[in-house]
Amino acid sequence: MKYAEKNLYDPRQDEKYRKPQIDSQEIRVRETAGGQKLSYHHVHGSFAETGVKFLFCIPQKEAYEGRFFQHLSPFPGPDEENAALEKTGEEDFIAFSLTHGAAYVESNMGAAQIFETVSDSRIFYRSSAAVAEYFRDFVQELYGAHRVYGYVFGGSGGGYKTMSCIENTAAWDGAVPFVIGSPMSLPNCLTVAAHGSRLLRHCWKQIVDALEPGGSGDIYEGLNEEEKEALQEICRMGFPPRVCAAFEVEDDGSLPVLTPVVQRLDPTYFTDFWTKPGYLGTEPGSSAARDRIHLHTTITGFGIQEAQKEPETMDGRNGTDDAWQKMLTDAGSSFLEVEEVPQGEDLFLRGVDILFETGNAAGKKLRLKKIVGNRLIPGMSYGADDFGEVIRMVKKGDKILLDNSDYLAIQTYHRHQVPEDRSFHAWDQYRDESGKPRYPQRDSVIAFGFTEGGCGSVQDGRIQGKVIVMNSLMDGDFPWQADWYRKKVAEIYGTQAEDCFRLWYNDNCPHGDVSEGGDPLRVVSYLGMLQQALLDVAKWAEKGIAPVASSGYRLVENQVVLEETSEKRGGIQPMVRLLAQGGTCARVKAGQKVSFKAEIELPKGAGVLKSVEWSFEGETDYACGGTSAEAEHVYQKPGTYFAVVRVTTSRNPEDSFARLRNLSRVRVIVEE
Repeated sequence: MKYAEKNLYDPRQDEKYRKPQIDSQEIRVRETAGGQKLSYHHVHGSFAETGVKFLFCIPQKEAYEGRFFQHLSPFPGPDEENAALEKTGEEDFIAFSLTHGAAYVESNMGAAQIFETVSDSRIFYRSSAAVAEYFRDFVQELYGAHRVYGYVFGGSGGGYKTMSCIENTAAWDGAVPFVIGSPMSLPNCLTVAAHGSRLLRHCWKQIVDALEPGGSGDIYEGLNEEEKEALQEICRMGFPPRVCAAFEVEDDGSLPVLTPVVQRLDPTYFTDFWTKPGYLGTEPGSSAARDRIHLHTTITGFGIQEAQKEPETMDGRNGTDDAWQKMLTDAGSSFLEVEEVPQGEDLFLRGVDILFETGNAAGKKLRLKKIVGNRLIPGMSYGADDFGEVIRMVKKGDKILLDNSDYLAIQTYHRHQVPEDRSFHAWDQYRDESGKPRYPQRDSVIAFGFTEGGCGSVQDGRIQGKVIVMNSLMDGDFPWQADWYRKKVAEIYGTQAEDCFRLWYNDNCPHGDVSEGGDPLRVVSYLGMLQQALLDVAKWAEKGIAPVASSGYRLVENQVVLEETSEKRGGIQPMVRLLAQGGTCARVKAGQKVSFKAEIELPKGAGVLKSVEWSFEGETDYACGGTSAEAEHVYQKPGTYFAVVRVTTSRNPEDSFARLRNLSRVRVIVEE
């Protein structure tokens, strides 16, 4: 098909990337989780005078099929190109690539410049494109002239970069962006989730219970008015209410990293929030005023035990949930002892700044992690000062202020960021009947700047290759935003969009791109679906074999609701519905045998059933397994249990990768 006309970046015409240099090249052996040993060319190099470093992992000639998969991290380096070397098992995308006829390519996207002097965020897609084109030259020198197909993929922040790459260059034949947002995501996804988790911290369990099998289905039942409004707000923004199950263990993600950026971009907001009408901070009796901590106290002692630094060790955090953590600094086990600490049974201690008011450290700032007795334990932070430097200035008698005012203020920033573009429909809840914002608005909507700064462009849908997008329905970052991107592509290509674009939603999957993360009795990894998407986009580009249709779904008040049958749902994830005694909630006596049945449906792309695993009493290792869709269990003690079945399918049962998973739960109430 003919792709949309656009002024595309061509790295071959860029003088900055005309000096590639190889600093190491050797044959290495990589072993898979199944014991298979893979011999490959390990090549590391850089572009001179750019700070851009890259890694090529190339199969031996007999295993190479003329393609490469290039991963983009959510947040770069400085040694990002080597991060994949540490991965094992299902997370090992080097082994995945080698076993599927592909080279694996990664770069640090110019991290040295990003951390120091770069002002042009286009370096992300430009340097990545330069690496892609140089790989083609390199592998053709190695194996002779041939057509080299390339596919770029990345999640979260790496998903933004992937979209920028496939929209602004012709360096790749296809792309798989996953768990993506829209140009309105940051900081708004994080602020609304933080506001919701704060106001719902006392009732999230009953919200989750209402959604469980056998629950009432009414997530607002038993909530007070403030809690109802908070839950309604996050749901209308697209936050899946099932994700409330993570409130007990999750923090506010990268919001502590983004807050200092907002403070620089819009400093007066944090004063206006507490002083001007229309902001939550000035509402009488507001939750912000109730949870505010603003306490002056005096240092009576301190201790220093800084975190051990290992300068020779690479920071391999490059996932969708942890890449941003490379920006944090760690205070180790140090502490400040003070005369007075905040008092109360329901303190909100997230985002508390330790501000030094007197002494040699006056003007410095640390971030509080926790309070133990009269000791303040500083935590990892960004936008704060170096703990070691600060603590060496401190003396007994110095005055400090404990203050979470700014962090409370940031939590409703999204209300004051209503975009003119109505395609971002989640913000309609903040408009009046005439369409005008109900809250005071800031001078600019900064989300678009966040987006461009993080990937080099704002998405326009003008893709230049085959694209499969994957989003997760247990992701707090608004799953509907993938639908927004689908519609942007449709605006450009109309009926031809089906010739170049797919959107697959995966149920019961989180944001993180790990094989084991979150509660294994509530979520499954989407890595197998991601790997299959890469294989499918390659077949699409190379052989013209179109992948299965996009997922069938509806948007209901910004919640993505999948169709109920495999025929209508599409995508590649298997479907499963678990029943106990024929229903989703069973009441039995202790010692009574309970019969379970998993109703499994396989969409066209799901392959064949590989395994059916069971957890009856909270076993997270799914020790009971096989291929039978029926099981029995006897509960000996009274109580409420949630039995879980996890199914795995594969198009190639011998393949240790591309395993597609889903799960289902039932409630079992065991009485005396």
